[in-house]
Amino acid sequence: MVIAWDVTAGYSRHSPETPRSETGPLHGVREAEIASQAVIRSGLLASLPRLWRYAFVLSRQRDVADDLVQQTCVRALERCGQFVTDGSPDRWFFSILHSVWLNEARARKVRFGQGLVPAEEHLAFDGAREAELRADAGKVLRLVNALPEAQRAAVFLAYVEGLTYREVAEILDIPIGTVMSRLAAARAKLAAGTDGGV
Repeated sequence: MVIAWDVTAGYSRHSPETPRSETGPLHGVREAEIASQAVIRSGLLASLPRLWRYAFVLSRQRDVADDLVQQTCVRALERCGQFVTDGSPDRWFFSILHSVWLNEARARKVRFGQGLVPAEEHLAFDGAREAELRADAGKVLRLVNALPEAQRAAVFLAYVEGLTYREVAEILDIPIGTVMSRLAAARAKLAAGTDGGV
């Protein structure tokens, strides 16, 4: 009797030509992994613009945003087995991106011994988009970009991406009460800035 065992082909020990039952445990695991990879790939493709916007909100630099999104994609694809298929891939991607950003920010401070470059030096928009912005929208953008990073991230996720407070808390890995207080503080600063004619 010839014993033929090939995990990828799934042959039985009785005959090299007879496929193993497709209901076996290995088949189920491989099927779930393939399904998870497909969900992640299509989800990443659909989420790239949103991920880039969030990366730009965090970093305020186009090249850093590009790198953050690329690292997020790589990490998501490498860890697709950790994704819970009934969850939202968007929230998972945002969590990964936020984690990558925190690691990058820490490494940058260690390497250069300083914080980030001020937003005014790097905040620029494409000509078409710049033409669409009204004066008031420009003021709000400047005010939002002047917020501390923690408040800026919460504002973007809650008000631009439309996520719930609980979803924002999961992405930022903080209590929901902290999300609410960051948003309240950000709203107060924005209101004071717009009332002050900034």
